[in-house]
Amino acid sequence: MAADTEQVIVFDIGSEKFGIKITRVHEIVRMKEITELPNSSKYMEGIINLRGDIVSVIDLRKRFNLEQIESTNDTRIIVVEFEGQDVGVVVDNVSEVLHIQNSDVDLPPKSMAGIKEDYLKGIVKVDEDIIILLNLDNLLSSKENIQLENENK
Repeated sequence: MAADTEQVIVFDIGSEKFGIKITRVHEIVRMKEITELPNSSKYMEGIINLRGDIVSVIDLRKRFNLEQIESTNDTRIIVVEFEGQDVGVVVDNVSEVLHIQNSDVDLPPKSMAGIKEDYLKGIVKVDEDIIILLNLDNLLSSKENIQLENENK
């Protein structure tokens, strides 16, 4: 693969399509029972047991202040690497893996509804769709997320 392309996992949250670099994704699992943690931030769903490892889980709907919906057969937990540990992010649906050209990535508009601009890395137009590329580190490391490390102890 050429140096100017990268693979992106595309997933849905509501009517929007988002993407994260495939190199950050460890695995994608079906929704499973999440153990809630007391006194956690509003978007921290809790923890799951993933083959003996405890993984913190963040709900991206809550993270983006979107309306909550019931989990469906399509709901997935994308397990990503963040600061040396696995973190799960709940998404409505994982749709595809895309090869994108870095030259096709545009800067995001200054204001995207409900999503802080520091979470955004760029946008890519694919056919009629717009895929919002997320900056995973900023998304997971914002001030209110510092407790992630503490919850895994």
